[in-house]
Amino acid sequence: MRLPHPRGPVSRGVTDALRGDRPLDVETLLAGVADAGGDVLHDEDLQLALWVAYELHYGGFEDLGGTAAGADWEWDPDLLRVRQALEGRFEARLRELTRRDVDAALAATGDVADRVFAQAAAADGPSLGRLLQREATAEQFVEVLVHRSLYQLKEADPHTFAVPRLQGSAKVALVELQFDEYGAGRPERQHATLFADGLEELGLDRGYGAYVDDVPAVTLALNNAMSLLCLHRRLRGAAVGHLAALEVTSSLPCRKYVQGLRRLDLSPAMVTYFDEHVEADAVHEQVATREICAALVAREPELAEDVSFGVAVCLRMDELLAAHVLDSFRAGVSSLRSREVSEAVA
Repeated sequence: MRLPHPRGPVSRGVTDALRGDRPLDVETLLAGVADAGGDVLHDEDLQLALWVAYELHYGGFEDLGGTAAGADWEWDPDLLRVRQALEGRFEARLRELTRRDVDAALAATGDVADRVFAQAAAADGPSLGRLLQREATAEQFVEVLVHRSLYQLKEADPHTFAVPRLQGSAKVALVELQFDEYGAGRPERQHATLFADGLEELGLDRGYGAYVDDVPAVTLALNNAMSLLCLHRRLRGAAVGHLAALEVTSSLPCRKYVQGLRRLDLSPAMVTYFDEHVEADAVHEQVATREICAALVAREPELAEDVSFGVAVCLRMDELLAAHVLDSFRAGVSSLRSREVSEAVA
């Protein structure tokens, strides 16, 4: 993957430095982060800059420059200062967005798993499942898959960062769950690989990050929220709460995706991907809620609030992306920053 095109002064300063075009001007970038107005969740410039900084901890970029051909950028102290400033604004906004959800979850009756299921059931935001199942055109369905590709092509990787941060039975259960996500010993059955096969069958690019320039800030923010929670040990409770919410809210929507794909006669390979999740996630939701989240809180009771925070972040970010996509479709415009991708299957 190559570095994406910048969307403003902060992302330009970060990508130019990573490419080796100019030094990283830390003070100017910190001022840019502090002075940016509007909602950080929809800020194209700040979300892209944060996504780029996070991606250095995953597969990285092919066109890095600077010190030792970019080998040191992942832990560059100046870049980490910029990332920390971006994270500060982002986390504060996420906590503001989810405060009522977390308070309601902590006040509810039942055990940890019951609270996770109750949070998911209480979510009343827009959903893409019904639209894709019954009404979406092929072009609209492909647009949704492009949004999803930013995570699905590295599926499970963010939450794997939580493994060394857990202890006892919660660690074992997380490894068990992730083993399934990575194909249960069969590389060709990795969930990310199955999704890539579906993209390729649709005539799209299967390469990770191929469509980062096409997705809006809210899609970047959904992915950045995962990295924020999973890359910080202090947020390990939120990381597993986020994972639990993903699993709890996956099986039924995936069934609707399958029905929509079959209705439109689109990609048997993509049907295989979502079919895999219909069955697997019905099991994974029990592992994630009872064997990971509940076990973690039993060992570290002080993390109960963080678990609820992670659940709420997952649900709210999904709702924001769904609202953006549905509003775009109702207005008769693309939900992507460019129509070129959806028109590829028109």
